[in-house]
Amino acid sequence: MASRAARTAAVAVITDHVHTWADYWGQRDTDAQAKGLPGAEGRAACARHVVNHTAHLGVALVVANRLLDLNIKPKRLATGLAIAAGTHYLADRSGGHWKDTQPTTFLVRLAHRLGKQGWVQSDPTAGPHLDQAWHRAWHLVAAAIIAR
Repeated sequence: MASRAARTAAVAVITDHVHTWADYWGQRDTDAQAKGLPGAEGRAACARHVVNHTAHLGVALVVANRLLDLNIKPKRLATGLAIAAGTHYLADRSGGHWKDTQPTTFLVRLAHRLGKQGWVQSDPTAGPHLDQAWHRAWHLVAAAIIAR
């Protein structure tokens, strides 16, 4: 059986790589364009994307658990995936809002509070980089929980 450190490392690598796939190639174009819209349409698009993204992570981790004998417990897997999903939804509602000068979404407000507004306003890649950094940090937290 793998040590906790080895399981954490394996789960972290798997979630990081599967996340990149699911967040870009696995995301429906219509959801990518609508997930930051206000109201029910935006919430539904974001929720669809998060469900799809979380399913990718879950399937990959179940397969890896079986192939690599990681001894991942179902309750910990569910908890870690819930954390990944919740934080993913929170971030992705900011889609299309990075250039807002009066931010209304959590992640854009956070970026402004941390002094990132100049970068966000001047660099079109800043928002996506901040979004991905957010996701990757939370996936590491989720990996530690899943592998415990």
